[in-house]
Amino acid sequence: MGQEMFKGKVAVVTGAASGIGQALARDFARRGCTLAISDINADRLETLAGELRRQGTKVLTQAMDVSDRGAFFAFADRVTGELGGADIVVNNAGVALVGSIDSLPIEQIEWLMGINFWGVVYGTKAFLPHMLAKKSGSIVNISSVFGLIGVPGQGAYCAAKFAVRGFTETLRQEVHGSGVHIGCVHPGGIKTNIAASARVVELPPGAESAEAIAKRFEEIARTTPEQAAATIIRGIERRSPRILIGPDARVISGLVRLLPVAYATLVRKAFGGLASGAKDKNSKSPAPARS
Repeated sequence: MGQEMFKGKVAVVTGAASGIGQALARDFARRGCTLAISDINADRLETLAGELRRQGTKVLTQAMDVSDRGAFFAFADRVTGELGGADIVVNNAGVALVGSIDSLPIEQIEWLMGINFWGVVYGTKAFLPHMLAKKSGSIVNISSVFGLIGVPGQGAYCAAKFAVRGFTETLRQEVHGSGVHIGCVHPGGIKTNIAASARVVELPPGAESAEAIAKRFEEIARTTPEQAAATIIRGIERRSPRILIGPDARVISGLVRLLPVAYATLVRKAFGGLASGAKDKNSKSPAPARS
């Protein structure tokens, strides 16, 4: 199959202006896809679109916040009206939020859930009916290794990524036999800016600083966005139900299977410095951190 499987297909990618989304857009373009890409950062989105158009790819762009249901469904209507509908949808847009559950304002948790969970729901609901009608297509939702394990300091993020996993795995069972492929992606450490640009609450005494956390993440992140994109596309080719990205993701997946409860002791030792929180310091004016 390879290249021929994608030639002439319409691929939708959210969060396409950077990280995995950007790498996916470029890879789909190389394989001959028409693209419908979105991101909240309009300037970077148009820069990418210009690059791809110069290479001969047809690109539809939509600057939007995926947590805006009306905007997402309007985007889907444009894709149907202008491109004839989507063959592949990758719900990739995401943000990060660091802080203990007791210290996180509810508004911050709602902000993250709006993007990381509801953005996936909207993207799925907006494009699924068309795929079911034509009995073909792929919807791929980005969860995380933090959708496999609970991690101190990542309660909101884990909640969203566990929710994406449950939503996607249930959908896969419901559409079994329909011709529509449903994939759930669990990236490990990927070299993107999501950790460096995360919203961070004031951390407890003795905990690593936000800068140190981001630096440590960068040091252990071994997989490039391009490698992640290639793995996702290979998963689409193979119609894989679960797509693990990176050696760390495979190790964590195995750890959870072997030690479904006891894994928490190991995780707590690695991330315990984030387990206690204090007052929020960025709730009013942090820049959105999106993958």
